[in-house]
Amino acid sequence: MLSAAHKTIAEPMVQVSSLTKSYATGRGELTLFRDLSFTVPRGQMLAIVGASGAGKSTLLHMLAAMDAPTSGKVVVDGTLLGGLKPAAQAEFRNAAIGYVWQAHYLLPEFTAVENVAMPLLARGVSQNEARAKATRWLGEIGLADRASHRSGELSGGEQQRVSLARALVVEPKLLLADEPTGNLDAATGEAIFDLLRRLHDTHGTTTIMVTHNMAIAALCDRTLVLREGRLVDGGAVVLAEV
Repeated sequence: MLSAAHKTIAEPMVQVSSLTKSYATGRGELTLFRDLSFTVPRGQMLAIVGASGAGKSTLLHMLAAMDAPTSGKVVVDGTLLGGLKPAAQAEFRNAAIGYVWQAHYLLPEFTAVENVAMPLLARGVSQNEARAKATRWLGEIGLADRASHRSGELSGGEQQRVSLARALVVEPKLLLADEPTGNLDAATGEAIFDLLRRLHDTHGTTTIMVTHNMAIAALCDRTLVLREGRLVDGGAVVLAEV
């Protein structure tokens, strides 16, 4: 029999079961996807690709407990997200999940180090400790010399690197990235992905990234395609039917 520690290690980071998302519209019900089921092992970097409007971002929001499915279950790190009340969902997000958006969403009135420190301050970490950790993370992304610069003084690539540091400063178990290179030129986007890949490998984070860039997706450990309400893996439909 496995010990409790071995059971924890063997358990996937993400388990999605029979997930369906529908919306009521003036023309009837719109179903983005139906009966999606997949797992993400701990430490894996997964890319989710698909056409605009396929539901990729919505799926990512559900993995972060920012949106609720019409039916089905999402379990992250052994926690059933649908079983949490809103306050507990917010607490879980802050404790276990890092999120990188297509837009950097840095607060313009604050410096880079202050932006990176904010998730720690939300946890109740002291100003000194939060600033020290934020400074270390700025060093990891190669922007230690830009710590005192506000977002408007940074390039697009630098802004996205700061947003990545902000997501990782809390040492999340799951990193969700929604088109993190979508607003950048090709060369800068590749550099951001290379940084994301290096940090993923160095810190052992489980990463799920939504992207429309197939070249970048191919550099992840695994790719799922969301198409016409189904998930396709390597040309074969995986546990999802319309």
